[in-house]
Amino acid sequence: MDGDRMRSIPVLDLDAWSHESDELLVASLAEFGLAHIRGHGIMPGQLDTFYEEFLSVLERPVDEKSSWGGENVWFQRGWTPPDTERAVIAGGQPDFKECFFVAPMPVDEACRIEHPQVCADNVWPEKSDEFQTIYLSIGHRLHDVGLRLLQAIARGLCIDENTLEGVVDGGPHVTRGLKYLALDQGQVDQGVLWGEEHTDFNMLTLLPGGRFFDIDAHPTEAPDPNAGLYLRTRSGHQVRGGAPKGAIVVQVGQQLEILTGGQLLATPHVVTAPKQPGFTRCACAHFVHLHPHTLVRPLAAFATPENIASYAPPVLAGTYALKTLVDIGLAPKAAIDALGYRHYQRLADQRLAQQV
Repeated sequence: MDGDRMRSIPVLDLDAWSHESDELLVASLAEFGLAHIRGHGIMPGQLDTFYEEFLSVLERPVDEKSSWGGENVWFQRGWTPPDTERAVIAGGQPDFKECFFVAPMPVDEACRIEHPQVCADNVWPEKSDEFQTIYLSIGHRLHDVGLRLLQAIARGLCIDENTLEGVVDGGPHVTRGLKYLALDQGQVDQGVLWGEEHTDFNMLTLLPGGRFFDIDAHPTEAPDPNAGLYLRTRSGHQVRGGAPKGAIVVQVGQQLEILTGGQLLATPHVVTAPKQPGFTRCACAHFVHLHPHTLVRPLAAFATPENIASYAPPVLAGTYALKTLVDIGLAPKAAIDALGYRHYQRLADQRLAQQV
């Protein structure tokens, strides 16, 4: 340690966790916005199998893929086509990726009625039993790790250890497979990014490690030492996001930042493409979300007047998610019209009828 600042990102082992691990986790998330975690229970071969099955599914015809989810569920289940999602600060440039969303955990039944798109049923391709099995297995395991880490974060922040775990129970947690698409020489020369810099809007994001593929779709090492995931620290420096062998990355989302009054900052991250055309990259991410009924504001332990003002006005997590999905181009702007009173048109119709 150098004063209050850490010198390097710690690698923490869930199989050898201690009180010191709680403190190191919080310190790392506060300074770097991320930490590296071992003992997570996901084997490299399991992840390799997942990417093989994922790529096989993505080889299916576009017409078939388009039937898996889509605009009617705001692309929160099933397939997201290329050029759909964009970072808020990307200036309209969509990310060069296609994705597949799955909800590995049950969602609160009331929220399925209130938020039907965000809490939709899973959508699976036909004849994809192995894909479904491996996908849900990884999603379940990452979620369990996320819950353990939320308990550890709470202890490290000196609040009740069930506080953060409790506010995510029944939330719309999702696991996402991503394929970053091959760029041509012109795009490489322009410095096109696979994913523009952004912060996630959820509580925690868990990343078990990506894989590069060459022009013939064979697994390969990173073709460019500067390609891949990068994260920006509290001090503004970019650090490579890839974890040491056998570890996964955990990073902070906007919801956790707000609940902690900014003690933990949401982690800006970017995915850079190789300086050579033709390469692709697969990745997987699990997003732990607040329950939609949770008020997104600093918790009592962090609710100073300054923090309250910084994150005002408070909104429900379901509303926060809706606004973000509109901002990044997955939900239509008309979805914002669903907020507030619904029956202005009914009143207008009644007044018109009286005039007739």
